[in-house]
Amino acid sequence: MVKGFYAQITEALKAAGCTFRRQGKGDHEIWYSPLTDRTFTVDRGSLSRHTANAVMKQAGIERRF
Repeated sequence: MVKGFYAQITEALKAAGCTFRRQGKGDHEIWYSPLTDRTFTVDRGSLSRHTANAVMKQAGIERRF
């Protein structure tokens, strides 16, 4: 089984004060970041560290994978 970055992404988002808004299409979730005051999508099947880093950037979090 291939392990993705979803658990690490959501852990970092929650620690930064981001909140889950709603379920999106397919395996995507919609999250909100108070740091950037914007919503963004998180793919539950995120396997790429580049995608994980893009989510962190959209959330305004300095952490990189």
